[in-house]
Amino acid sequence: MKVVYSHDGGPFLVWTLVVQLVLRGSGVYATNGTKNCKLLTESASEREVLNRIEPLAHKNFTAVTNNGSESYTYVFQLCGDAGGIQGAGVVQFETKKMKATVIGMYNATQVIGGSDWVILFYRNGESYDGHCSKEMRKAMIMISCNRGISSDQMKVALEVRQRKEDCFYLFELDSSAVCPPLESHLSTGSIILIIGFCLLSVYLLGGFLYQRLIVGAKGMEQFPNYAFWLEVGNMTADGCDFVCRSGNREEAPAYRGVATGPLEEEPEERDDYLLPM
Repeated sequence: MKVVYSHDGGPFLVWTLVVQLVLRGSGVYATNGTKNCKLLTESASEREVLNRIEPLAHKNFTAVTNNGSESYTYVFQLCGDAGGIQGAGVVQFETKKMKATVIGMYNATQVIGGSDWVILFYRNGESYDGHCSKEMRKAMIMISCNRGISSDQMKVALEVRQRKEDCFYLFELDSSAVCPPLESHLSTGSIILIIGFCLLSVYLLGGFLYQRLIVGAKGMEQFPNYAFWLEVGNMTADGCDFVCRSGNREEAPAYRGVATGPLEEEPEERDDYLLPM
């Protein structure tokens, strides 16, 4: 990025950056999303991980850090020109010196991912001046799942530059874009019950409206298939009575007790008086 000066010597870097960020955020500079990222080693697995974070494309993410009297602003864009600098994935802006430093390029990308996280590597940034054996800078952006945030937020986790080699900048970005889809916690039995309840509701409501509006039924006759369900209820009651009752269902025949005293002889019937004399 070039620093533009006015006639009185005042730098316009800040205004240029602001305008470019607004244009990027509004989608004026539309890109092909993650297809612009060039992987160091092209592989289907890494490309699939990049496609997972496609919703983060065409957006600028910023983070500000203060180190004593020095203040730095970091700009990250997924597979796009961060801060308007062509090819830059992550850029550091030093406020006082009005200096822009490219930390990583999206044409040297690596990416790994898990179920709810993705780590993006941008390599081939500008070389260190005196640290890390003057190797090229690189950025690591750790994108973690967070469903509870209203907007994606980035912060600077740490900068490792006390080594002789393999130094890096680590950024953290919370986003819902990497969250796995929510799984249904309903069991098969619960789903069957819900479907059955819905069908029963439709049957009752539809049958009631048909009986009342079409047939013209009143009272209990409005219940759909009233005669059938009445018969089912009677048969159910009979079955319950047959299975569950412990008493005898038929009255036993009555028996007269046998007398203990002597039996009286019945007088012998004589029909002699019927004979003619």
